[in-house]
Amino acid sequence: MRLVADANVYLAVALNEPERQGIIEVTRGRTLTSPEALPFEIGNALSALVRRGRLSLQEAQSAWRACSAITVELRSVDVNAALELTAKHGIYAYDAYYLHCAASLRSPLLTLDQRLFRVAVAVGVKVMEVKR
Repeated sequence: MRLVADANVYLAVALNEPERQGIIEVTRGRTLTSPEALPFEIGNALSALVRRGRLSLQEAQSAWRACSAITVELRSVDVNAALELTAKHGIYAYDAYYLHCAASLRSPLLTLDQRLFRVAVAVGVKVMEVKR
């Protein structure tokens, strides 16, 4: 079964966050899919953590290697359709890419972002929950 996962899922695994084990359990045996913007969003998040002093450059690079080791199928998205989602629901484009990807593939979405979770439910996208 295919599962669309957003960047915070990959980062939680790579950074050994409390949700890590739950993510591993939910994703075991599933094909992970994400929008093709995923590597850029992960890079942006890691650079922000370095800039804020929450990670060293070496820790960010290690997290990047860990994220890069996760097998994921990257998909293109319809940016115009994503822009409609951003306008209608007041979300960022990155979040709309995940919603569009999940909706177009008719696949569940895995996210740790509560706002994205709520919008996904509102637009009829099934959302997988992670236990801590």
